[in-house]
Amino acid sequence: MTKTSLFLALILNLMLVALTVSGFAYTPWLALETLFLWGLFAALPPGSLQRRLAMVAGITYAFVAALVVVDLLVQQTLGRPLNLYLELGVAGAAYHLLHTNLGAALAVMVLVLLLVILIALGTLFASLLQRLAHHTPRQAPRMLIAAAVGLTGLTFALPAPIAATGTALLGRQVALATDTHEATQSFQLGIAQGESLGSRTLADLAGKDVILGFVESYGISALTDPRYGPRIVPRLERMEATLRERGLHLVSGRLTSPVQGGQSWLAHMTLLSGQWVDSQLDYDILLSSRHTTLIDDMKQTGHNTVAVMPAITRPWPEGRRFGYDRIYDAGSMGYQGPPFNWVTMPDQYTWSWFEQELRRPSPQPLFAEMALISSHAPWVPILPVLEDWSEIGNGQVFDTWRDSGEAPASLWRDPDRVRAHYSQALDYALEVITGYADQFMDDDTLLIIVGDHQPAPLITGDNASRDAVIHIISADPALVEPFLHAGLPGFQAGALPDLDTTGLPMDRFRLVFQDIFSGN
Repeated sequence: MTKTSLFLALILNLMLVALTVSGFAYTPWLALETLFLWGLFAALPPGSLQRRLAMVAGITYAFVAALVVVDLLVQQTLGRPLNLYLELGVAGAAYHLLHTNLGAALAVMVLVLLLVILIALGTLFASLLQRLAHHTPRQAPRMLIAAAVGLTGLTFALPAPIAATGTALLGRQVALATDTHEATQSFQLGIAQGESLGSRTLADLAGKDVILGFVESYGISALTDPRYGPRIVPRLERMEATLRERGLHLVSGRLTSPVQGGQSWLAHMTLLSGQWVDSQLDYDILLSSRHTTLIDDMKQTGHNTVAVMPAITRPWPEGRRFGYDRIYDAGSMGYQGPPFNWVTMPDQYTWSWFEQELRRPSPQPLFAEMALISSHAPWVPILPVLEDWSEIGNGQVFDTWRDSGEAPASLWRDPDRVRAHYSQALDYALEVITGYADQFMDDDTLLIIVGDHQPAPLITGDNASRDAVIHIISADPALVEPFLHAGLPGFQAGALPDLDTTGLPMDRFRLVFQDIFSGN
């Protein structure tokens, strides 16, 4: 072997070993593909066939490198490995999040830069293979292939710092796709065979307003993690004191969410349907079925059902399949103030608008699902809570904070500052909820506040609990105390759940809710 060929082979091996930054328990010294590709291309005569195969290899390497980058992003945001079978269905939502946080120009620049880098990597890889073939002695290919085959056998027999890096990544995606397809088929079969909850009249809620408020990224780590607990726990203690003084009763607990870091709609569907929905495929299957949800329970009880969705800025045709009497999105909530990056309107406006425009004028009891978004990333800027709710009006009062705070791209360069902003944003959301309950709840209201999921692993750390926090609030103890006597893990009186007990799976909440309030 010449020095040049060995140097080129070393670079080729480093490029292949670099693919192990995601999904490998260890970093190998040698990628088996290095020897196989080296031997193959050294055996090929120079010409069009060699160039074409090098181009194919370069494109394949760029594709696998892209998978590695996306896998790292998915693990940091959703707390699970990349699964192409699932991710293709949410690519549009991912770009929309990037667009709203960075702006159109910067989002496009990021994607173009990534594309340029991948093209450069693929071109370099193809060039390396051709140059390596050119500098390799003619007698070497057989030796290289034989060494590759022998080392492949060794990796099956003994632990060794050797791996088929790119092949393993592609094989993992094939295995995940197969497993996910089988799980989805099983889920679909179960729904088709009627393995679901039927709708029930919740007689004990007749004549009561029921408000289900999902708080973005309100996970148990906000209470248990020493980086966030010193801010959030005192906030909850103040909430408890305020509500007690107001004559409101409070029970708190934990629910294990099917997701982390994103895809909130899967958590919403899980709680509403009583089915464990942890993928977009299962979500679509459930929507296309005749499966009932908590919305059907409330309609059967005599409630006017509404969805308040300030984050929805584009057509949402699938929302009609839930059966709400009315869906309100960002364009139909009368907000005249500024957006705040991804957050179309602050939570305090959402609560104020809901009370003034929907709940107070409603001639019949109301069931409302509210998706609250001030605690959604990028967590900048952090607004103050206005003491005088009558000032909120159409939201123009929030013009004071237009363009306030730094750009998300600047904040997110420092993970510690991002974490600090997360706790501040959640603190704001909880203070707003406390203010709403204090000022507007009456004797015939049940308020359920539930976190949709934990924030991303960047915030919680790896292997954090999947539990989210839930609060049950009412002036009527008969609507709250049953949750203390239902044997629910992690539930207890007050604003703090049991911090040492794993929560109830979120899909079981609907059945518990039916059992408590059906009057049977």
